[in-house]
Amino acid sequence: MKRFTYKAKEQSTGKSIKGTIQAENERTAGKLLLDRGYIPESVKEEGTGFFSKAQTKVTANDRITFTRQFATLIGAGLPVAQSLRTVAEQTEAKGMKAVIEQINADIEAGRSLGEAFGKHPDVFNNVYMSLIKAGEVSGTLDSSLRRIAEQEEKNDKIMKKIRGAMMYPLISLIVIILVFVYMMVEVVPEVENLYVSMDETLPMLTQILVGIKDFIMNFWYIVLIILAVVIVSLKQFFKTTPGIRTSANIKLNIPMFNDLFKLLYNGRFARIAQILLSTGVSVLDSVHIAGEATDNVVVQDVIEEAATMVQAGKPLSVALKDKDYILPLVPNMAAIGEESGKMDEMLGKAAQVYEDELDEKVNAISTMIEPLMLLMLGGIAAILVAGVLLPIYSLVGQIG
Repeated sequence: MKRFTYKAKEQSTGKSIKGTIQAENERTAGKLLLDRGYIPESVKEEGTGFFSKAQTKVTANDRITFTRQFATLIGAGLPVAQSLRTVAEQTEAKGMKAVIEQINADIEAGRSLGEAFGKHPDVFNNVYMSLIKAGEVSGTLDSSLRRIAEQEEKNDKIMKKIRGAMMYPLISLIVIILVFVYMMVEVVPEVENLYVSMDETLPMLTQILVGIKDFIMNFWYIVLIILAVVIVSLKQFFKTTPGIRTSANIKLNIPMFNDLFKLLYNGRFARIAQILLSTGVSVLDSVHIAGEATDNVVVQDVIEEAATMVQAGKPLSVALKDKDYILPLVPNMAAIGEESGKMDEMLGKAAQVYEDELDEKVNAISTMIEPLMLLMLGGIAAILVAGVLLPIYSLVGQIG
C-alpha cells in the first residue's frame, strides 16, 4: 500500500483541505477521496527515500496515543467512523495519520473494524487484532482498546529499561576505546620519539603499543571498512530466519542478561494470555497469540508445543510444566486458575510477579555493570601506565 499526499475541496462546502491517504495507486487514491465527498485537485505519491520513510514510520508512542484517543471517543458513544475522523484530524504523526485515514476509508466502505485494522500488520500485531475483534463482537471495544493501550505502555516502559541497562556498558566501552585510541595516537608516539632520540631500545610492552599505534595510523581506513562490513553483515544476518533464531538463543543464554530476558518473555506471555482470556478469547487461541507476542522464536516454539498438547486435551498447566525457558510460576498459577475457574486472574498475578522481578533485575544489572566497567578501564589504564609512563621513569632514572 502506497501513501499519497493530496489537495482537495469538500463537495458540500468548497473548503480546501490537504492530507495523506493510503491506496494501491494514484487513481485509487482519487476514487477514495471522491467516496469521502472530496473533489481531488492534486494527488502525489510520497517520496520513498530514507527521510520520507522515517517521517511515515509509526512508533509505539504514535500507536498508544491513537489507541487512547480512539478508546475515549468510542467510550463517549461516538460512531466508529466519526471517532476515526476526529482522531485523524488531531494526529500530527504522518505515518499514523495515513493509517487512520485508510482504516476509516475501509470502515466507510462497509468493512468490519477487524478487517480494516488487519490491512496494517506492520502497525497492529496479532494481540492488537485479537483484542479488536473480541471487543467488536462483545460490544466492549472501548475497554479492549484501553487494555491494549495499557499493555503497550507497559511493554514500552519495560523495553526502555532493558535498553537503558544494556546501553550503559556500550557507551562505557566506546569511551574506553576512544581513550585507548587517543593514547595510542598522541602519547605513544612521543614516548617512541624520546627513546629514538636517546638511541635507547623500547621495552617490549611499549614496542607492542607502538605496533598497535602504527597499525591504527597507517591502516585506519581498513579498520573502518572491516568494522562497517561486519556491522552491515551482522545486521543483514539477524534479519534472516537463521539469524533471528541465533539472536533469540543468544538472548536466552547470554551471561548476566539471560535471566532478565526469561523474565521478560514469561511475563509478556502471561500478561497477554491474561488480557486475551479476559476478553473471551479461547485458551488455545490465547496461547498461540501470547506465544507469538513473546517476540522470541525459541520461546514461541516451546509455547507452540504446549499449544499442541492443549489442542490434544491436556490442561495448560500440564502442557507448560517442565518446558525449556518457561519459568515454574506460569504453569503453577495456570493450575490454580484451572481449579478455581479464574485462569486469566491467576496468569495476571504471575505476570505481575515477573514484571516486578524484571524491574529489580534491571536495577541489579545496572549496579553490577558499573564495577565491571571500572575494572576494564583500570586494566587498560594499567597497560598504558606500564607501556608509557614506566619507560619514561626508567629513562629518567638512567639519565640521572
